[in-house]
Amino acid sequence: MIVQSNDSLIDAAAAVLRPHRVGDRVFGDVASALVTDTGSVYVGVCVDTTSGTGFCAEDAAIAAMVTAGEYKIARIVAVCQADDHGALHVVPPCGRCREFIRQIDPANLDTEVILGRHRTSTLRELLPENDWPVSLD
Repeated sequence: MIVQSNDSLIDAAAAVLRPHRVGDRVFGDVASALVTDTGSVYVGVCVDTTSGTGFCAEDAAIAAMVTAGEYKIARIVAVCQADDHGALHVVPPCGRCREFIRQIDPANLDTEVILGRHRTSTLRELLPENDWPVSLD
């Protein structure tokens, strides 16, 4: 497997940031990059809609991965420019995205989630109590 550094995945995500405002909504202001267990890199951006039918950047990157026939995520990151000065910020996956990553493949509990240039955590650590459903017997 080709190892992607935190910085290289952060840069890959940042490269597709292209915020576009429509009314009070902004599309593409959060971007994600992931690398699979085979070394392939996929990117995606968020689409925020007023009707609630939008999706997170991680979802878009994962959809590109699944479209290509891959399911195991080795590492993933999401970034945004959270201020007017263009400073880049790493965004941890929301609860829905954490569960989505888990459901794509059981091995993804060991996905390394990038939380900063020098900080990571496994999905398993971010998604406690992930072994369900548990029988009451």
